[in-house]
Amino acid sequence: MRAIVAQNPGGPEVLELVNIDPSVVQEGEVEIQVRAFGLNKAESYYRSGNYGAFVPNQALGIEAVGEIIQDRSGKFTPGQRVVTVMGGMMFSRHGGYAERIAVKGDNVVAIDADLPVDKLAGLPEAYLTVWGALDKNLGIVEGETLLVRGATSSVGMAAVAYAKAHGVTVLATTRNPKSVEKLKQIGAVHVLLDDGEIHEKVRAIVPEGVHNALEVVGAATVKDTLKSVCRWGQVAVVGLLGGPPIIESFNLMGDLPNTVRLSFFSSGLLGSEALPLQESPLNWVAEQVSRGVIADLVAQKFTVEQIQEAHHLLDSGTAGGKIVITF
Repeated sequence: MRAIVAQNPGGPEVLELVNIDPSVVQEGEVEIQVRAFGLNKAESYYRSGNYGAFVPNQALGIEAVGEIIQDRSGKFTPGQRVVTVMGGMMFSRHGGYAERIAVKGDNVVAIDADLPVDKLAGLPEAYLTVWGALDKNLGIVEGETLLVRGATSSVGMAAVAYAKAHGVTVLATTRNPKSVEKLKQIGAVHVLLDDGEIHEKVRAIVPEGVHNALEVVGAATVKDTLKSVCRWGQVAVVGLLGGPPIIESFNLMGDLPNTVRLSFFSSGLLGSEALPLQESPLNWVAEQVSRGVIADLVAQKFTVEQIQEAHHLLDSGTAGGKIVITF
């Protein structure tokens, strides 16, 4: 089978399209014929040697879309359309950058919505992360306000669209003035240009502070984001766009506002007993996208032969949405 691997960590040029043997499907696993997959910053970090132990000749990728070839989990049928995320993909087994992958049945979701495969490939990791952070960590409720810090990332845009579809008033941030209209189109009511300090701008719109905030930038801006939240409000961190997850000289009494809660959500929980994918709203999201209720966030599409070009775009942070690769 064809797969995208690397012999050593480095820039996009280390990625190679090669032929390798498919993995043997174990008890509790399914084999998927991969049709497409989305790119994620985690794969860029891993490729460069900055995210976990690098494994030569192991296909990258933490998500994929395709059809069931064989099922040893007892949950699916051959030919069924599915998506898969996480479950050790890329780290302890071949990931989605391969034509055929053996993955844990618990990390697979059957998809019923009639959505083209390239559009479907833009959904799993982004929207399942948003589900975990917004529904499970923050518990968003219709009529509330939500700040999305770093909204032009794929997860950020998914959060804007998902929250809007649930009746939440969204404030979004971007550093690029050219992204303002796009964020409004996908559901943001207010878009703030982010210069590193935006809490005063937020409180000019919502004087008491927003109910919740999703921090996609990470440690670099989380102190300021905390100042944007109302009493008894919450901030959930999901991204590391701004650098390492380290907050220098964090003062629990001075930097963490009284009664405001701070949490972190990692998509590594997806498919675990704590967060079963069968409970996820992914089919609902796919249906909303197919009906045009939720915006299609796929920005650019490439073939597997163009993987180096696609990773250069991923590293640049200028895609303006999800990058999708098709086999």
